[in-house]
Amino acid sequence: MNTKFWSSNKSSAEEEGGPSVEHWEIKPGGMLVQKRNSDVNPSSVSTPTIRVRVKYGSSYHEISISSQASFGELKKKLAAPTGVHHEDQKLIFKNKERDSKDFLDVLRVKDGSKIVLVEDVEKKERRLLEMIKDANVRKVTKTLKEINLELSKLQGQVLALEQAASKHEKIEDKDVDVLIEILMSKLIKLDGISAEGDLKQQRRMLVKKVQNYIETLDQVKLQKVKINSSIDGRTKNKTIQDNSRMRNDINFSVRRPVSQKPSKNFESPMK
Repeated sequence: MNTKFWSSNKSSAEEEGGPSVEHWEIKPGGMLVQKRNSDVNPSSVSTPTIRVRVKYGSSYHEISISSQASFGELKKKLAAPTGVHHEDQKLIFKNKERDSKDFLDVLRVKDGSKIVLVEDVEKKERRLLEMIKDANVRKVTKTLKEINLELSKLQGQVLALEQAASKHEKIEDKDVDVLIEILMSKLIKLDGISAEGDLKQQRRMLVKKVQNYIETLDQVKLQKVKINSSIDGRTKNKTIQDNSRMRNDINFSVRRPVSQKPSKNFESPMK
């Protein structure tokens, strides 16, 4: 590096009342520019504002911006007047697309410079797809949380019926059937959810939980049928025994001899 050139620039900058040497830096290519350091007191350095002309389609837009701003900052300023999202913009300066991190003054953008804006269709499509994906993730997450909360409430009812069946207590068919119907509706809802990664795993776990509840209720119904059959069998046997006893009593009455009493109209034989 030419130390004489550096010393000369340093001296002239300080003599003219400009920023001291610690406020300057050398960019690739040997260009001396003012440091963009948050530690530098902004009140001590005057940053000029420039107006650039940006062509988009057949329209021109004049944008006032700091000469030390980046192309990314310029894109954000152009979003409102052009209607093009800043992430979908390509800014062409001197027949070359410029990166959002590039600085205007470093690339010699001056007051009145012309820049061309082109909408990047591929970036726009990717961004929209990402937005749809993010929205779907939020929706699926919310739905899975709601279903999990509902299943937590239904769990108590399932366990109550299971305990009642184990104690041979009376269980209404409609209580079991209604609960199975509700669980089946949750299973159908889960089946219609498309998810990936962790959400897919969560969905799979909820499906398994619903299936376990339904299987438990099926066992409750089966046990209820067995209990009822046992009760019906005991009732039937008791009825048969009662009927048999009744028939025996009737047969005994039929076989028992009836005492003969003399008729009042009996006449003795003629002598």
